[in-house]
Amino acid sequence: MDYKDYYKILGIDKKASKEDIKKAYRKLALKYHPDKNPGNKEAEAKFKEINEANEVLSDPEKRKRYDELGANWKNYQQGTGGFDWSRYRQQGQGGQTYTTDFGDIGNIFGGGGFSDFFETFFGGGFSQPQSGSGKRAFKGQDAFAELPISLEDAYKGAEKIFETGGQTIKLKIKPGVPDGHILKLPGKAHAGSGGGAAGDLLITIKIQKHPLYNRIDDDLYMDLPIDIYTAVLGGKIDINTFKGKVKLNIPKETSNGKTFRLNGLGMPKYGKESHHGDLYVKAELQTPKDLSPEEIKLFEKLAKLRGKA
Repeated sequence: MDYKDYYKILGIDKKASKEDIKKAYRKLALKYHPDKNPGNKEAEAKFKEINEANEVLSDPEKRKRYDELGANWKNYQQGTGGFDWSRYRQQGQGGQTYTTDFGDIGNIFGGGGFSDFFETFFGGGFSQPQSGSGKRAFKGQDAFAELPISLEDAYKGAEKIFETGGQTIKLKIKPGVPDGHILKLPGKAHAGSGGGAAGDLLITIKIQKHPLYNRIDDDLYMDLPIDIYTAVLGGKIDINTFKGKVKLNIPKETSNGKTFRLNGLGMPKYGKESHHGDLYVKAELQTPKDLSPEEIKLFEKLAKLRGKA
């Protein structure tokens, strides 16, 4: 029987935090979910492995037993004494070891149960047994989805109608929501088995590209076309922000690429709507087109005065 390296399966370090485990699991589960990979047996197998790894590592007590098992694995492989399999199994009250009907697991993971490694060393699962039945109640499989929103919606906050599995859900999105943020809706996914709770619906926010602004954390960045006359002589230019139009003062002799910082005109901070990031405006000088003969002569005269002709 092969050892299952659950840390390697999730792509995390053995010192990974609970939050690290959660992030890695959600990312991989979304990538290999059967709904995204119809008919792909490799993805299905990978998805089962990911769920099995999360089942063990997401619970501190089970993770502790697994780490202890890993440290003693060579004793099992080499057949040396002192290897007590029962210590790694889930124990019930009074020292009773509960077993699981693995026919239930097929409903959760789309066919097939946990690996032989899991069954042998952990007694088939971790959830508490149903009262008096000796069987375990399993939580339903989580479901994953993506919700695209505009940058304007991310700035102001929005209410969105989300439809999944024949149910309509109203989502409230707070101002400043970051790209990739996951909204968790408990009990809105697949039904559990053996009396277990339904799984959770995990919706990943995907913010669409904006034609004017580029967002980095809570700050916004934009390029501002400036004609050469304003760049040389100075002036004021109206720019659009999410708070409305503001006048930007352009100093004389502004060079191409100069960046202006407008405090508090970036994105609201998620969970702290009264605080905002900044807006960074980069000057992008525009060369004049379709010059008249008189304008060309004036530029030639300027070039001579600067010793360029």
